[in-house]
Amino acid sequence: VTVDKDDNISLAGKNGVQVYIDGKPSPLGGTDLANYLKSMQSAQIESIEIISNPSAKYEAAGNAGIINIRLKKNKAFGTNGSVNLGYVQGHYPKYNGGVNLNHRNGKINVFGNYNYNNGKYLMKMNMRKEQFDTLFTQNNRMTFKNNSHGFKAGVDYFMDKKNILGLVVNGNIADNNFNTSGPMYFDYQPTNQLVRILRATNDNDMGRDNVNANINFKHTEADGRDLNIDADYGFFKIRSVQYQPNRYYEGDGVTEISHTISDIVAPTNIDLYSVKADYEQNFKGGKLGIGGKIGIVNTDNNFMRHDVSNSQVTDINNLFEYKENINALYLNYNKQFKGVMVQLGVRAENTHAKGVSSGFEKSNGTTKDIDSTFDRDYTDFFPSASVSFNKNPMSQFTFSYSRRIDRPAYQDLNPFEFKLNEYTYMKGNTELKPQYTNSVGLTHIYKYKLTTVLNYSHVQDVFAQLPDTIDKTKGFLMKKNLATQDVVSINISYPFQYKKYSFFATTNGAYSHYKANFGEGDRKVNQEVFSMTFFMQNSYDFGKGWKGELSGLYISPSVWQGVVKSKAMGYVDIGFMKTVLKGKGTFRAVWSDIFKTMKWGGSTNFAGTNSVFSGNGEMQQVKLNFSYRFGSNTVKAARQRKTGIEDENKRANTSGGQQGMGQ
Repeated sequence: VTVDKDDNISLAGKNGVQVYIDGKPSPLGGTDLANYLKSMQSAQIESIEIISNPSAKYEAAGNAGIINIRLKKNKAFGTNGSVNLGYVQGHYPKYNGGVNLNHRNGKINVFGNYNYNNGKYLMKMNMRKEQFDTLFTQNNRMTFKNNSHGFKAGVDYFMDKKNILGLVVNGNIADNNFNTSGPMYFDYQPTNQLVRILRATNDNDMGRDNVNANINFKHTEADGRDLNIDADYGFFKIRSVQYQPNRYYEGDGVTEISHTISDIVAPTNIDLYSVKADYEQNFKGGKLGIGGKIGIVNTDNNFMRHDVSNSQVTDINNLFEYKENINALYLNYNKQFKGVMVQLGVRAENTHAKGVSSGFEKSNGTTKDIDSTFDRDYTDFFPSASVSFNKNPMSQFTFSYSRRIDRPAYQDLNPFEFKLNEYTYMKGNTELKPQYTNSVGLTHIYKYKLTTVLNYSHVQDVFAQLPDTIDKTKGFLMKKNLATQDVVSINISYPFQYKKYSFFATTNGAYSHYKANFGEGDRKVNQEVFSMTFFMQNSYDFGKGWKGELSGLYISPSVWQGVVKSKAMGYVDIGFMKTVLKGKGTFRAVWSDIFKTMKWGGSTNFAGTNSVFSGNGEMQQVKLNFSYRFGSNTVKAARQRKTGIEDENKRANTSGGQQGMGQ
């Protein structure tokens, strides 16, 4: 598992990873997901499961598979809770804290938590771009301020031994600010002369409010029959207000040539509805599962830009409305034969999606209408199968196959232009299609420790973020579908324990081949790369409540998003933990990236644009955290629910252009 500079997660060389928390798809994506995981305490985590070929019961979304983070659970009646406080010192200080409460008696289980995060983050990016006869050099400094409140509250009512009724409400209220600044230098290459300097800033105040409500019912029979029903509603209210001045100077950096100032307001509202049911029963010596889901998404995005430059006024107003309905049915069966476990399943999903973009562009008294529509209706089948040979528990083999889909994030379909400055911006693509993946794998587990996984995947219409040009000098980024991606990967991991010392290492090697043709000449993609990651963790128990850990990661040169050749990077972390207050309190201290080696860089050559870039985020940090548990240590934790709209939430929360480039 690797994470790139934009917090995109990949598994065995493929993007499109679906992250679950306790069996539920996380509603977060991109930077939001990364910040949530960073705020989670390691003491909460029981295990992390990597499911590269999920069964038909899981959502078909997730090209690379599923990462399921299982949290620890308690075991009896009573009341308990915990509080935690954290401080992080990077370039800027950051703070976090939270409280968790749980109470259960014979009939009622009430639970809730609240978390607060406040911090400022720095990232630097340097870029050198050759485009036609001009050399662009850019040095950007980006800051991101995060002020967020997360909450979850719920109740389970145990009607009798067979029936449970539950209600859960969770959400996140965030006020953020993204600011980027830095000069761009224009050199005329035939004469090697600095001809112009652009000084631009982009200040973006953002709000992102999300609330989800789930009502659920579970019925269980002693003969193995099990019925789960979930009904969900969720909404996002996203606000983005940008102030973007662009000032052009002569090569001396003093004489102003012209300026353009833009005010951009881009509110977005997203409503999500879902009903799903899952039923299981014993059948022919195995377990038969059937289920279905109806999901509806309605979004509207209003883009308004007001430009004032030398008394010239330009107004742009564009409304993008998107509606999507996904209906799914699945059938799954597994049975244990003598020494062999077999699982077979198929999931059918029908998708209807419609997008309408309308508005106008007014410039100096002239008005031009903006109008475009797309309407798609498609049905797909997603089979899955696995065969496990477990007669000898010391040496187990599993063969697996699955077909999966990744639909575009809602903002990636939005045709609006989100500018960093007048020469660099991102735009959505209404023609972006889903990407499909067929995967086969072989897993071998030796003596419950040495795990080897060999996997091959073929991805059709893989997503790639491609640079392109307009007006010869201006550049933009747009997600498009490459023709194919082929990935062959091997992963080997091994844990070792000797007295108070424990060691874990894992290495992954992957061969990827990206291929596409967007036209003649330099608009072809034919990238081959072999990449490798290596992770190692060393832990030692010093006694008297003290533990220490040293870990490191190396990522070899690779390819990002189909066209970007990346450089190698890695880190070394060191940390200590001390239990206090009779084991109920825990103090942790971590120094991350102690050698400042987690720096990214890369290059791309596509459509007449040859770019080299580098940068780094705030990876070197000192993190301090204290947590305290109170009440009974054996309380049953809140019942975990897999709600119906959290797959849609993930696509809604994928970091898009409104957060600014480089996020």
